Amino acid sequence: MSPAPISPLLESIEELEPAAAAALLGGQSADTLRAVLAALPAERALSIAAHLPGAAGAQESATAELAEGVAGTVEQLMVAPVGVLPPDTTVAGALDYLVHVQPVTGITYIYVVDESQRLLGVVAMRDLLLGRPGQSLAEIMTPAPFAFTADTQMPEAVHAALTRRHRLYPVVSGDGVLLGLVYGWRLFEYVATEISAQTGAVVGVDREERITTPVLAAFRMRHPWLQVNLLTAFAAAFVVGLFEDTIARIVVLAVFLPVLAGQSGNTGCQALAITLRGLTLGELTDMPVSRVLRKEVILGAMNGFFVGLIAAGAMWAYAAMSGAEQPAVLALVILIAMVGACVGSGIFGVMVPLTLRRFGADPAMASSIFLTTFTDILGMGLMLLLATSLVL
Repeated sequence: MSPAPISPLLESIEELEPAAAAALLGGQSADTLRAVLAALPAERALSIAAHLPGAAGAQESATAELAEGVAGTVEQLMVAPVGVLPPDTTVAGALDYLVHVQPVTGITYIYVVDESQRLLGVVAMRDLLLGRPGQSLAEIMTPAPFAFTADTQMPEAVHAALTRRHRLYPVVSGDGVLLGLVYGWRLFEYVATEISAQTGAVVGVDREERITTPVLAAFRMRHPWLQVNLLTAFAAAFVVGLFEDTIARIVVLAVFLPVLAGQSGNTGCQALAITLRGLTLGELTDMPVSRVLRKEVILGAMNGFFVGLIAAGAMWAYAAMSGAEQPAVLALVILIAMVGACVGSGIFGVMVPLTLRRFGADPAMASSIFLTTFTDILGMGLMLLLATSLVL
């Protein structure tokens, strides 16, 4: 069964609190639920998924998918171990330790280690309270507990946390030495923070910047990308300057330059958003780039043609009213340029983030700055070149 149209649902939950939005989505099919969550911004999807009634499987699926492609290891979130005792400690001794440790609220499990600090087992508070005072921790512990290694990747850690649902996870070295602890909630907080940072990274906002970042620090993070944007804008202006004589002789072209730039830019941003989502969710791992490019070329041609028809009609009417020569040819110029610009911007929307990743850069970092430059140069250059060749 195909999922129901999601546009009405997206509009309905747009202004709702996460709990209310989850209640509205709770009665939908699993396919519709996944489609709606995939269409939402990552942080918003996570907050709604956390409140979904009776939909644990869908929540896990959505959270696991969002975690794919998030960089980092559990070592980044590790805190110093607490509640560490040797195996010969008695239950009475462990309880006495808990009474005197500060703060006791930070201890969820007792971690049993040998002389070399290798993790032997864990003791839950329930087992400790039910144990006999003279029993040793070695007798009541759960041996060989699950643990992360310091280099466990974040997607793998999130998958494990969704499966086991522990509050706290030990982190060990390759030979089993207890290095630290990781809270389960910090894994999901990290995923939400990283994905939300991608939105700002697209336009050159540093991942480390927050609302509370001081003004000077925020200036240092943002300003270099604005200088890059200025240089790329000069490149687009240079291309337009090459056709200064054409614009002077066919003034109506100047009116349609921003129209063409806006449409091709939006097309490119759509392709960019889908490509970044594919990189984040790991969807491009098994899909050849040629297939993605073919799809964007077809979409660009279709969108460019139908948008170009409207723009061409507007150009023909405007050129005829303003007394410009050959209005029909100018209309054809707009149509061809719109199709070419939209096709090219779709290709750029895929290739810009993939190229950044290939050179070891963050594929989201300032992608829209480069994309805007490429689409402006292609769209405006193509229109002015066609007008020069066909009209003059």
